[in-house]
Amino acid sequence: MSMTDRASGLFITFEGIDGCGKSTQMKLLVERLRSAGHDVVETVEPGGTSVGGQIRRVLLDARNQEISPTTELFLYFASRAQNVDEVIRPALEEGRIVISDRYTDSTMVYQGVARGLGERVVADLHRLACRGVDPDLTIYLDIDLETSLARAASRNEKLTGDEAVETRMDEQSVEFYGKVREGYALLAGREPGRFCVIDGGRGVASIADDIWTAVSARIGDAR
Repeated sequence: MSMTDRASGLFITFEGIDGCGKSTQMKLLVERLRSAGHDVVETVEPGGTSVGGQIRRVLLDARNQEISPTTELFLYFASRAQNVDEVIRPALEEGRIVISDRYTDSTMVYQGVARGLGERVVADLHRLACRGVDPDLTIYLDIDLETSLARAASRNEKLTGDEAVETRMDEQSVEFYGKVREGYALLAGREPGRFCVIDGGRGVASIADDIWTAVSARIGDAR
């Protein structure tokens, strides 16, 4: 889906291993864009819609350890297809800025690489589910595994209610997350024009400034 096909819409995604600070930085970016007068739509994966939210609960519930890698893969794309049809594509066609916490890059590295299902399978499903809706810019927050695991554990200790059981993907092995990080490095190396790799181990304000610099450049391109 090219820029000419969707007016002046801009699609930005946030990626990274758990605990990298995506949610915090995405919130700061959205606030800054809106303060500057931009029309921004936020979404999250899995989730983003009522249907997607129901799928999210199945995928992330720590009690659902029996979910197979293939089932997991299809559920992620089921949620994504609904998000594309209901939220992302309509907003882009209206010329709005869409910012998503995760997208297909997450599936490529978590299921395609770390689960061993293969990149080709993920790419084929992406074509079917997303039908050309690809990010214009991907902010990848890179942090080391030790920091990632420590942050994720600290965050999960503070969760309450329904969110308290959304920890299934956080309970994977260190080896699994090592493969995820390697997968992200591979994707970023392949598409340097789309990926903006940022050191996520620094202070929140410094990271936010780097993200704003990258996004401001793309906003200028979109006008």
